[in-house]
Amino acid sequence: MWFKNLLIYRLTQDLPFDAEALETALATKPARPCASQELTTYGFVAPFGKGEDAPLVHVSGDFLLVAARKEERILPGSVVRDALKEKVEEIEAEQMRKVYKKERDQLKDEIIQAFLPRAFIRRSSTFAAIAPKQGLILVNSASPKRAEDLLSTLREVLGTLPVRPLTVKTAPSAIMTDWVKTQVTAEHFFVLDECELRDTHEDGGIVRCKRQDLTGEEIQLHLSTGKVVTQLSLAWQDKLSFVLDDKMVVKRLKFEDLLQDQAEQDGGEEALGQLDASFTLMMLTFGEFLPQLFEALGGEEMPQGI
Repeated sequence: MWFKNLLIYRLTQDLPFDAEALETALATKPARPCASQELTTYGFVAPFGKGEDAPLVHVSGDFLLVAARKEERILPGSVVRDALKEKVEEIEAEQMRKVYKKERDQLKDEIIQAFLPRAFIRRSSTFAAIAPKQGLILVNSASPKRAEDLLSTLREVLGTLPVRPLTVKTAPSAIMTDWVKTQVTAEHFFVLDECELRDTHEDGGIVRCKRQDLTGEEIQLHLSTGKVVTQLSLAWQDKLSFVLDDKMVVKRLKFEDLLQDQAEQDGGEEALGQLDASFTLMMLTFGEFLPQLFEALGGEEMPQGI
């Protein structure tokens, strides 16, 4: 149950996240399969376990975990284009006339409707942890679109969800560039061996470095010519490593073996116990890690009026 990515949202008002009321709200929009003519469906699923009795809200101490599932029919554009081309050629040959845009669009819609029942089904789940006391919602995704799908659906069933992406006072790229340039980081943070450098000029170049000594002359030369660090791999204490980008997205989170071993020990024999212990320990770790990350980036920015 360890998150691999992190998009961080700040609750702008206190909301009483009652687990029972939240469960009832989520149950009004459960995940379901696509009907034969539907392109996509979206709804909530049990974060842990399957079956009708599995709760849609997992509660662990002060933390809540929810999950949503998207189901979509995959219809490759090339398949539709080939079928449309074949149909147009057939009409033009048989009826000796030109097929224009309006008719083409209508034919395309008919082809899509005919192909949909045979299209492949793809399912994807997105998890979100709610920490009411910290005023945070943490989404396990690097895609703002996927996070917004979940948050907007949560807002739909709750009636309200006043959240915004968390922002910091100093641009992450400025802080990360300074860390690499000076080789001095904030306390408890350590630069690892991967970064992305970007030229700030329009259409500027991008340099991606992996398994590279970021203190070396080559990197310093890029920085001296005006490039800035837009992604940087970092470690925090001896507990986790991650890649931070200039949009405050935390990617490729990896919890060190020490934490995973502790969760395994705390979780006992059953699978649900293991999942619960992992989730709890992860959230407690985030409770310590995130404030230090915000502080390292100049502190959290609080827009006026909030």
